[in-house]
Amino acid sequence: MANHHRGEIFAELGGRSHTLCLTLGALAELEAAFGAEDLLALAARFESGRLSARDAIRILGAGLRGGGTAMSDEEVAALSAPGGLAGHLDVVARLLSATFGPGRADSAAG
Repeated sequence: MANHHRGEIFAELGGRSHTLCLTLGALAELEAAFGAEDLLALAARFESGRLSARDAIRILGAGLRGGGTAMSDEEVAALSAPGGLAGHLDVVARLLSATFGPGRADSAAG
């Protein structure tokens, strides 16, 4: 069961159920990948609503690794999701919401 207090979600990717979590290490990985100087800059980037396919792969990969699945971004790119692209984007949106949802970004700055 996903621990929502830790920002975990469950998602079906590649025909298997996975736990995804943007841990502190996963967030640091995303800061480096996106050239964000801090967590607020990273959150602001995601709030823009503009994500490329490569962005989605990076977010899913970081979330999978944060949830305990050792998988490269290249392997993540090959994973299918129920609903195709819409399914992938749903997982990304749920993961970002679990991490930066209401009140979360403010508490990260504090």
